[in-house]
Amino acid sequence: MGNADIIELSNGQKVVLINDIIFKGRQKIEWENVEKYLKSYLGSIYKIIETDDLIYLGSDLPDEYTGSNYTKKLKGTLAKAKANAVQGLPKMIEISSGKRFRENLKQKHSKNAEYGWYRYDTKFALPIYDEDNKTDNYNIFNATLLIRHSHDGKMYLYDLVNIKKETGKPLEL
Repeated sequence: MGNADIIELSNGQKVVLINDIIFKGRQKIEWENVEKYLKSYLGSIYKIIETDDLIYLGSDLPDEYTGSNYTKKLKGTLAKAKANAVQGLPKMIEISSGKRFRENLKQKHSKNAEYGWYRYDTKFALPIYDEDNKTDNYNIFNATLLIRHSHDGKMYLYDLVNIKKETGKPLEL
């Protein structure tokens, strides 16, 4: 799974640099393949450097990540970005920051998010290929990790939402 690295920008921000686009396709992402990839993470635990929070990757992650209402609305670049972001999820968890809390308001989550929801900001970058299929530079994306605080007291990654491509000049290495 070593297809991502953490880099630091000149402004001190950390970005997870994803080294390859493995989920291709301009029109349709094969979400079943993304879900299969996510299943390889199940049972893993990652620590957020800024807060020391432990984030678990549970059995509900693959289905929610690939089948959420948010995911179903994504098209084009943002759908491709979310699909390929799975390669860097462990490192995206590690570098996340800006912890925010929200109470759980939905009955359907009364057990799996009994202690509410947390959101963390994260960044990742995906390669842009030239006509020779070589990496030319990278597009940077901002995103939010949605974490549920379960009845067992643990915090679980639930989804990656609010994906936005940074405008301006792409990242050159």
